[in-house]
Amino acid sequence: MSLAPEAGDVRSIRAIDVHGHLGRYRGCPLEVIDGFYSGGPEDVLRRAERARVEFTFVSPLQGLFTQFGGDPVRANAELAADIGSYPGLFQWAVVDPTRPETFGQAAELLKTPRCIGIKVHPDLHRYAIKDHGARIFEFAAAAGAILLSHSGGDPSLPPDFLPFADRFPEVTFILAHLGWSLDGDLTRQVGAVSRSRHGNVHVDTSSSYSITSNLIEWAVREVGPERILFGSDTPLYFSPMQRARIDHAEMDDAAKRLILRGNAERLFAAKLGPFLTGRD
Repeated sequence: MSLAPEAGDVRSIRAIDVHGHLGRYRGCPLEVIDGFYSGGPEDVLRRAERARVEFTFVSPLQGLFTQFGGDPVRANAELAADIGSYPGLFQWAVVDPTRPETFGQAAELLKTPRCIGIKVHPDLHRYAIKDHGARIFEFAAAAGAILLSHSGGDPSLPPDFLPFADRFPEVTFILAHLGWSLDGDLTRQVGAVSRSRHGNVHVDTSSSYSITSNLIEWAVREVGPERILFGSDTPLYFSPMQRARIDHAEMDDAAKRLILRGNAERLFAAKLGPFLTGRD
């Protein structure tokens, strides 16, 4: 007997994972644990297939772990050179405002078909969004780029993004990591989404905390399914597990369809349009 989901079952949706990575993780107390969190394109795509994910948007880990010698410019260039070999992948261009050259590089990468937007990581790049948010959002607005940011640490508390998101309503902004916060407050990302003035702030599910009972369901009640996107943080987390949390969430299928695919199709339509297969 086949265990494959039947047509019309929400589990048959080919999802879009808006938050993934490629490469070697760094910084764990044991090197073997760094390996657990690491993965190349083949690993990401193999797990994506198990999770019924059609497209995964990835940033290079080497471009984030600059304290270990990583270089965002080199990492962006290497990923851009390889991305065309992997039809299931799109690229986030890493921008580090403490390295001004990343802005110019990102502007060029955004002109290429498979660069989906820009990714910032205040915590790993060691700056406060309060200090650099204006420059980042100004660049995103001028480039017409969707912006994804790590959130939840002291340099990247979700409320700290709101003055910039409200000042630049034309910027589609995604707060990463539903439920993650250093102080244990699982509501921070959703609270920021609900307080944004222009409806341009969204949240992705790329957090181990997103599997917490009731959290996603509460988030949908608070801000609506239209403001939530599926993200797995692959290869750090096992994408089929993250997918299962949405498939079996205690909400209606219409909300699940938006989270898994519909919202990403709408927000990223300009880039995804030529690549969409029309599959559910």
